Amino acid sequence: MAERGAGGSGMLQERAYEYVKKKILADEMEAGVYYSETKLAAELGISRTPLHQALHRLSQDGYITISPSRGFMLRQLTRVDMRETIEMRCAIEGFCTYLLGQQSEVHRRHFFLDAADMLSAMRAAMEKRDIPGFAALDHKFHVALVKSANNREFSRMFQRLLYLIHLTTKSSLEVPGRMEETVQEHEAYIDFLKQEKITEAYHAMMQHLLKPIEILSKEFPAEDEMPW
Repeated sequence: MAERGAGGSGMLQERAYEYVKKKILADEMEAGVYYSETKLAAELGISRTPLHQALHRLSQDGYITISPSRGFMLRQLTRVDMRETIEMRCAIEGFCTYLLGQQSEVHRRHFFLDAADMLSAMRAAMEKRDIPGFAALDHKFHVALVKSANNREFSRMFQRLLYLIHLTTKSSLEVPGRMEETVQEHEAYIDFLKQEKITEAYHAMMQHLLKPIEILSKEFPAEDEMPW
């Protein structure tokens, strides 16, 4: 097998996990299509065992749905998924906002500098109508907020939510004017933090995160409309 000498099974599993995850987040795999483990293992040059383990992890992390007889397909976002994902983000990012408000001026300054760079890049992506690029920068902004809390469990939970966040963000940014609103909402949030108005910053973030529920609730199927 081509996998000989490539490292232990754990390394092969990790390589397969990151490979498939990257393809999913780059929109290189289609929703509603069943993919074959055998073909993907051949594409990677590994046996099915480490790939199967990687796919099991991706299923647990919410990226795919596995059908033993048909292969696997990208997980589709339901209304319940969208609501629960957003509510989880509110819990995490709301508390991170509170923590950021309690941290030193030096710590906040680092976050503000990073946020300024990301907002500048978001404006450039907005001018180009580059939705994938804008979405990636939006994710980066929120990941920076979560990382500012220095809480490893928050970061792990956020990473596990990443695909569902990706789907929600991508769909909401396709709504006319949503990119412009997103930049404005981020700017308002940062302004409140700079003024040490933590309560106002918290509410601004909640309104920002909850907005997709208002504009997308009819875009996603109900649980009983799913094909499994």
